[in-house]
Amino acid sequence: MKGEGKMVLNSRMKWVGLVGLVLSAFSLFIHFLLARFSAEAVVDYQSSITLFSWRPIFESPLFPITSPMYRRLWGPVRRLEFLHPDANPRGHYAVSVADVGSQTNGFIFVRIQGGFHEIRNSICDVVVVSRLLNATLVIPEIQSTTSKKGISSEFKSFAYLYNEEQFMAALAKDVKVVKTLPKNLKWARRKKEIPSFKVRYSASPYYYLNQVLVVLKRHSVVELVVSEGGCLQATLPPQLQHNEELQRLRCRVAFHALRFRQEVQELATKILLRLRAPGRPFIAYDPGMTRDALAYHGCAELFQDVHTELIQHKRSWMMKRGIVKGKLPVNSAKQRLNGSCPLMPEEVGILLRAYGYSWDTIIYVSGGEVFGGQRTLIPLHSMFENVVDRTSLSTPWELTWIYGREANLVSSYPSTPPSIEKEMKHEAWKTAGPRPRPLPPPPARPKSYNIEGWWGWVAESDNEPESTVMELRTNAHKLLWEAIDYVICIEADVFIPGFDRDGKGHPNFASLVMGHRLYQSAALKTYRPDRKEVAKLFEKIQDHLYHANHTWLKSVRKHMRKRLIDGLIEASTKSKPMSFLSHPVPECSCLMYDSTEIEVHASSPSTQSQVQASLGIAHQCPAWMKSDLILRSKDKDNEEDLDEDDSTSSGLFFRQGGENHESGGGESNNKEEAQMDDQEELEGGER
Repeated sequence: MKGEGKMVLNSRMKWVGLVGLVLSAFSLFIHFLLARFSAEAVVDYQSSITLFSWRPIFESPLFPITSPMYRRLWGPVRRLEFLHPDANPRGHYAVSVADVGSQTNGFIFVRIQGGFHEIRNSICDVVVVSRLLNATLVIPEIQSTTSKKGISSEFKSFAYLYNEEQFMAALAKDVKVVKTLPKNLKWARRKKEIPSFKVRYSASPYYYLNQVLVVLKRHSVVELVVSEGGCLQATLPPQLQHNEELQRLRCRVAFHALRFRQEVQELATKILLRLRAPGRPFIAYDPGMTRDALAYHGCAELFQDVHTELIQHKRSWMMKRGIVKGKLPVNSAKQRLNGSCPLMPEEVGILLRAYGYSWDTIIYVSGGEVFGGQRTLIPLHSMFENVVDRTSLSTPWELTWIYGREANLVSSYPSTPPSIEKEMKHEAWKTAGPRPRPLPPPPARPKSYNIEGWWGWVAESDNEPESTVMELRTNAHKLLWEAIDYVICIEADVFIPGFDRDGKGHPNFASLVMGHRLYQSAALKTYRPDRKEVAKLFEKIQDHLYHANHTWLKSVRKHMRKRLIDGLIEASTKSKPMSFLSHPVPECSCLMYDSTEIEVHASSPSTQSQVQASLGIAHQCPAWMKSDLILRSKDKDNEEDLDEDDSTSSGLFFRQGGENHESGGGESNNKEEAQMDDQEELEGGER
């Protein structure tokens, strides 16, 4: 009996131990899930740093915020601090939608094709067209995002990229916006019975008033197909009624109504917090090196081997369709000297190091595509330790989360089985008699192409292969990648573009970023290097690129500083006529000074007033905005009198660590001379 009782006791203890182990394992599993998927765990950079590939490395201490060196590298552009955003209506805005009620001239249904910047430009244009025609706008359909192309069915068309509710609410006082057409018109559209217009790029407002409006009133609905990145001219005619109010409507659409959907916005915010976590400012850099842009502008010879062939093949394709006029072979060196080609990442890195940014500066590289791949970014990585992008600041599952639930395309498209006739021939060959001739070569392997990464089709066909479903899905994902990059570039302490034109010669992603920064926070540093002048500067030191002398370094600093203002003024004549959003000034800006600013303005009319006059800004900000103005420090009068001469030393200026700020050559040892150089640089740059 004692033995049996002992066995029962041991058995119960085993069961208790087993249950305890199971509960412990279950507890650990729940703890792991909570730690991985908790929003707090992801947002907190320090707790989740092991999830990311980026390990920031800093050796040199950051300059104090009040130091002249910090102000020169990261501080605001003082000559633009008077500029503030103001896109509210300023006068009689025709007849508001609220007064009209439901009595509009009909519905406008829009299909938009293109990349991120083309979609954004087009949406702003169609809203203005709807206001111009007093029509009800159906939320535009983005052609790059449909369920047929393998993307998630959770987010369709407009809602794949932007927040529909925010869009409709923000424009409630300007344009009546609905999600879908009425049932009868929706059925007519499916049967292709509604009139359609394929609108050309930069169409005149009178085209809509004289041609589209007549059809709209007759049929109560029209369909617009926009594929060129815009459907209304950027600079509206002065004689057009309320033209400035329509331009401000564009600003309200672009900078207030177009908010990315919640999942995209949250991930962009998380990445931005991780960039800010080390407690240092950062630079955002957009290379602008897409295959289309390189082909359009004739920059094939900047690359080698197959990349040159791919660019030339694309250029030939563009020429056959009338997109590009001219000859196929183009002297890329000449194009580069003319400023028609992008700045290479190596050149951008040299400019930044020459200006004074240390090797441990954080640089965020944006862009859905960098032609040539990561190989083209190697020189930039060699000059700056902390070069990152969205992939190194997010986890794969975070990116998958913004895509939604997508089908497994690999299993959905099995390989095609051989036909019965081929099988019969193969069996007959096996049972055939003696063979006096050798066996035939094996059948060719099926080819799988990648438009940007493989080159087998270049020599075989004049036409590029059709995009696979996976490639179409990737193109849709690029919209989300660029949306994340857009948010980060807007908020960056410094922004520098490698190129500001796309594959059609129009302003590109970087141009939209510069326009948004100009509207939202004009004083933030946005470098606009003149590619023609930069090419000449690099020609002078092409034999000793990494061993520049003091004179060359001084020329680079003077050019970069000068272009902070001159590049902005130049954009009003070059970029704005093609894309209003790339330069929304003066229509969407106003003037505002604090007491200190007024004194500065009065004491230096030759600089402040000249910038104000060049930008054409005359409207004073409303009184309610003055309460939001943050007063600057009292020592601002002496803010730019002194400037440290950090990288003016001769010789190698790409050394890391504490050697970065050594004073090398004897040319700049005189402190008084250095201060005079910096003052001259200031007066020549911010004027």
